[in-house]
Amino acid sequence: MKKSAAELEQVHSAKKHSKQSLSSKEQYPISETRFWIQRLSKTGVRALHILGISGSAGGILYGVERELWLNWWILAMVTGVILMTLEISRSKLWLIQLKGVLTLVKLTLLGSFFIIPQHKPMLFITILLMSVLIAHGPAGLRHYSIWHRRRIDEKPRKKKR
Repeated sequence: MKKSAAELEQVHSAKKHSKQSLSSKEQYPISETRFWIQRLSKTGVRALHILGISGSAGGILYGVERELWLNWWILAMVTGVILMTLEISRSKLWLIQLKGVLTLVKLTLLGSFFIIPQHKPMLFITILLMSVLIAHGPAGLRHYSIWHRRRIDEKPRKKKR
Protein backbone atom coordinates (compact mmCIF):
# COMPACT_ATOMS: atom_id res chain seq x y z
CA MET A 1 0.00 0.00 0.00
CA LYS A 2 1.56 3.28 -1.10
CA LYS A 3 1.46 6.39 1.07
CA SER A 4 0.54 9.73 -0.39
CA ALA A 5 3.09 12.54 -0.59
CA ALA A 6 1.30 14.34 2.25
CA GLU A 7 1.51 11.26 4.49
CA LEU A 8 5.21 10.81 3.71
CA GLU A 9 5.85 14.47 4.49
CA GLN A 10 3.97 14.11 7.79
CA VAL A 11 6.06 11.06 8.79
CA HIS A 12 9.28 12.85 7.77
CA SER A 13 8.27 15.93 9.76
CA ALA A 14 7.48 13.81 12.85
CA LYS A 15 10.89 12.08 12.65
CA LYS A 16 12.64 15.43 12.23
CA HIS A 17 10.77 16.90 15.23
CA SER A 18 11.64 13.81 17.30
CA LYS A 19 15.36 14.21 16.46
CA GLN A 20 15.25 17.91 17.38
CA SER A 21 13.63 17.11 20.74
CA LEU A 22 16.24 14.45 21.47
CA SER A 23 19.05 16.84 20.50
CA SER A 24 17.58 19.54 22.73
CA LYS A 25 17.45 17.11 25.68
CA GLU A 26 21.10 16.15 25.14
CA GLN A 27 22.10 19.80 24.98
CA TYR A 28 20.37 20.61 28.29
CA PRO A 29 20.85 17.56 30.49
CA ILE A 30 19.46 19.20 33.63
CA SER A 31 15.84 19.48 34.69
CA GLU A 32 13.87 22.53 33.68
CA THR A 33 13.53 23.61 37.33
CA ARG A 34 17.28 23.40 37.89
CA PHE A 35 17.92 25.22 34.62
CA TRP A 36 15.71 28.13 35.75
CA ILE A 37 17.27 28.26 39.21
CA GLN A 38 20.75 28.41 37.69
CA ARG A 39 19.69 30.93 35.07
CA LEU A 40 18.00 33.28 37.54
CA SER A 41 20.85 32.93 40.04
CA LYS A 42 23.41 33.88 37.42
CA THR A 43 21.23 36.78 36.28
CA GLY A 44 20.93 37.94 39.90
CA VAL A 45 24.70 37.83 40.40
CA ARG A 46 25.18 39.70 37.12
CA ALA A 47 22.69 42.37 38.24
CA LEU A 48 24.60 42.82 41.51
CA HIS A 49 27.84 43.02 39.50
CA ILE A 50 26.45 45.82 37.33
CA LEU A 51 25.13 47.57 40.43
CA GLY A 52 28.60 47.41 41.99
CA ILE A 53 30.20 48.78 38.84
CA SER A 54 27.64 51.57 38.66
CA GLY A 55 28.10 52.47 42.31
CA SER A 56 31.86 52.66 42.00
CA ALA A 57 31.85 54.47 38.64
CA GLY A 58 31.36 57.94 40.09
CA GLY A 59 34.21 57.49 42.51
CA ILE A 60 36.57 56.28 39.81
CA LEU A 61 35.53 58.76 37.12
CA TYR A 62 35.33 61.84 39.33
CA GLY A 63 37.93 61.14 41.99
CA VAL A 64 35.44 60.98 44.87
CA GLU A 65 36.76 59.87 48.26
CA ARG A 66 37.43 56.16 48.24
CA GLU A 67 35.39 55.44 51.37
CA LEU A 68 32.23 56.59 49.56
CA TRP A 69 32.45 53.99 46.80
CA LEU A 70 34.65 51.22 48.23
CA ASN A 71 31.71 48.96 49.19
CA TRP A 72 30.37 49.20 45.64
CA TRP A 73 33.82 48.29 44.32
CA ILE A 74 34.00 45.27 46.63
CA LEU A 75 30.53 44.17 45.43
CA ALA A 76 31.68 44.45 41.80
CA MET A 77 34.87 42.48 42.42
CA VAL A 78 33.24 39.69 44.46
CA THR A 79 30.41 39.19 41.96
CA GLY A 80 32.90 39.37 39.08
CA VAL A 81 34.92 36.54 40.63
CA ILE A 82 31.71 34.52 41.12
CA LEU A 83 30.72 35.05 37.47
CA MET A 84 34.19 34.06 36.26
CA THR A 85 34.18 30.96 38.44
CA LEU A 86 30.77 29.93 37.10
CA GLU A 87 31.94 30.37 33.50
CA ILE A 88 35.18 28.44 33.99
CA SER A 89 33.46 25.62 35.88
CA ARG A 90 30.88 25.33 33.09
CA SER A 91 33.47 25.24 30.31
CA LYS A 92 37.25 25.43 30.31
CA LEU A 93 36.96 26.70 26.72
CA TRP A 94 35.92 30.05 28.22
CA LEU A 95 39.60 30.69 28.98
CA ILE A 96 40.56 30.68 25.28
CA GLN A 97 37.37 32.15 23.85
CA LEU A 98 37.32 35.89 23.28
CA LYS A 99 34.80 36.41 26.10
CA GLY A 100 37.21 34.87 28.61
CA VAL A 101 40.40 36.34 27.19
CA LEU A 102 38.95 39.85 27.20
CA THR A 103 37.77 39.36 30.79
CA LEU A 104 41.38 38.59 31.73
CA VAL A 105 42.50 41.67 29.78
CA LYS A 106 39.95 43.72 31.74
CA LEU A 107 41.42 42.37 34.99
CA THR A 108 44.87 43.41 33.79
CA LEU A 109 43.55 46.91 33.06
CA LEU A 110 42.00 46.99 36.54
CA GLY A 111 45.36 46.01 38.00
CA SER A 112 46.96 48.90 36.15
CA PHE A 113 44.88 51.27 38.32
CA PHE A 114 47.68 50.85 40.88
CA ILE A 115 50.48 51.39 38.35
CA ILE A 116 49.02 54.41 36.54
CA PRO A 117 46.33 55.82 38.86
CA GLN A 118 46.18 59.09 36.93
CA HIS A 119 44.59 57.15 34.04
CA LYS A 120 41.87 55.42 36.08
CA PRO A 121 38.97 57.15 34.29
CA MET A 122 40.18 56.20 30.80
CA LEU A 123 41.01 52.65 31.88
CA PHE A 124 37.57 52.33 33.47
CA ILE A 125 35.83 53.57 30.33
CA THR A 126 37.88 51.15 28.20
CA ILE A 127 36.88 48.27 30.48
CA LEU A 128 33.21 49.26 30.26
CA LEU A 129 33.29 49.49 26.47
CA MET A 130 35.01 46.10 26.20
CA SER A 131 32.38 44.62 28.49
CA VAL A 132 29.49 45.90 26.42
CA LEU A 133 31.03 44.83 23.10
CA ILE A 134 31.61 41.28 24.30
CA ALA A 135 28.39 40.89 26.29
CA HIS A 136 26.19 42.15 23.46
CA GLY A 137 28.27 41.08 20.48
CA PRO A 138 27.33 38.16 18.26
CA ALA A 139 28.05 34.62 19.45
CA GLY A 140 30.67 34.24 16.71
CA LEU A 141 32.67 37.02 18.38
CA ARG A 142 32.18 35.84 21.97
CA HIS A 143 32.99 32.21 21.13
CA TYR A 144 35.97 32.99 18.90
CA SER A 145 39.00 31.04 20.13
CA ILE A 146 42.28 32.91 20.06
CA TRP A 147 44.01 29.52 20.15
CA HIS A 148 42.12 27.86 17.28
CA ARG A 149 41.58 31.08 15.30
CA ARG A 150 37.92 30.21 14.74
CA ARG A 151 34.66 29.96 16.61
CA ILE A 152 34.47 27.00 18.96
CA ASP A 153 31.49 25.88 20.98
CA GLU A 154 31.08 23.38 23.77
CA LYS A 155 29.85 20.00 22.58
CA PRO A 156 26.54 18.93 24.11
CA ARG A 157 27.10 16.79 27.21
CA LYS A 158 25.49 13.43 27.80
CA LYS A 159 23.11 13.01 30.72
CA LYS A 160 24.70 11.94 33.98
CA ARG A 161 22.90 9.11 35.70
